[in-house]
Amino acid sequence: MKISSISSGSKGNCIVVDNENTTLMVDVGISRKKTEEGLEFFDKTADDVDGILITHEHSDHIKGLGVFLRKYQKPVYATEKTIDYILNESSIGQVDTDLFNVISPMKDLVIGDMQIMPMKISHDAADPVCYKFMSNTSGDNKVCAVVTDLGESSEPLINNLQDLDAILLEANHDINMLQTGPYPYYLKQRIWGNKGHLSNEACGNLINNIISDRLQHIMLGHLSQENNYPALAFEAVRNEINFGNNKFCADDIDLKVASGTRPSSQIII
Repeated sequence: MKISSISSGSKGNCIVVDNENTTLMVDVGISRKKTEEGLEFFDKTADDVDGILITHEHSDHIKGLGVFLRKYQKPVYATEKTIDYILNESSIGQVDTDLFNVISPMKDLVIGDMQIMPMKISHDAADPVCYKFMSNTSGDNKVCAVVTDLGESSEPLINNLQDLDAILLEANHDINMLQTGPYPYYLKQRIWGNKGHLSNEACGNLINNIISDRLQHIMLGHLSQENNYPALAFEAVRNEINFGNNKFCADDIDLKVASGTRPSSQIII
């Protein structure tokens, strides 16, 4: 089972989760060309994709979806309110509505030999979710999650992120950079609010609530280009883990940072 980041940042998001027999994409927030190039980077093609899971309707998660679907007729899975928004968004263009499948938080769906659980998140979108993936191919029983675009981590979410093997988790901004940066005040409020994005420290705190002997791989994603640096996110999360109230040391974990502009990190479980 693998998590591969084609792009994970404030400019566009597209993640691949796959096992031996099933390949899924989470969001298509970059151009079709960049999506195709990213798939090729990870030795995949669009023909390999068995389904597209959409987290929410913000443009950095769907802006390439319409063009991609017009070339590749792939099934799309999202909550009903997210689908309603997508189908009424002029920038998406004409797409085959029969490709869209309604999902519900906390109700599992199965695509190929991958079991997926959508989980509700706190974000300023119609009905946003993140996803947990359970692979049972060849009896490996691996579990991973892709969790971005949340202003806070709820107790139900924390409970459902226990016993993971790997996670791609948002570390969006450094609080000081956001506070002193050029963004207008209303936008700063949105980002650091409970329906915005996780800071580096909040990301580390969430990790400390789900860390276990089983969780060996963590990829930090959805970094802001204006309010964060990869090295800063990496060190901040390392410190949160090392000084957290647990027995774990960051050096014992495969911790990496995904690029926001190009194919980069891959987790192989």
